[in-house]
Amino acid sequence: MARTPAAEFASLDRLLKEDRRYKGEAYQFVAVGLEYAQKVLGMGTPQPSAQPGREGEVARHVTGQELCWALRQLAHKQYGRLAKLVLASWGIHSTSDFGEIVYNLIRVGHLSKSPRDRREDFDNVYDFEQALVQEFVITKEEV
Repeated sequence: MARTPAAEFASLDRLLKEDRRYKGEAYQFVAVGLEYAQKVLGMGTPQPSAQPGREGEVARHVTGQELCWALRQLAHKQYGRLAKLVLASWGIHSTSDFGEIVYNLIRVGHLSKSPRDRREDFDNVYDFEQALVQEFVITKEEV
């Protein structure tokens, strides 16, 4: 059975009360980043969806490392030089925080994981200062 928007909101509301480290925007950013990785960047391996209500659909499984790199690219695209500051305002200070958010979303049924996935896959993928500040470049297309 597919989840209703009300049920999804209730589970996210419960999650925000249980784990106050991250703001709602952090969860939204990671969820949008996963879709960005799959649909825009073409990351991930196609496989049948394991989410309830989505049987028969094909999903692209994105690894923790792939998601971290996609989130870096999305943060640069959406927030530019302010990416590190914006993410920090939501409680995100490292790629490990992305992992905590993903595994919180798995716990409440918003995301699924494969047997090979581990929370540690998100640890130390890159340094935020280096990746979000020092390596930020404005391209000709953005000017």
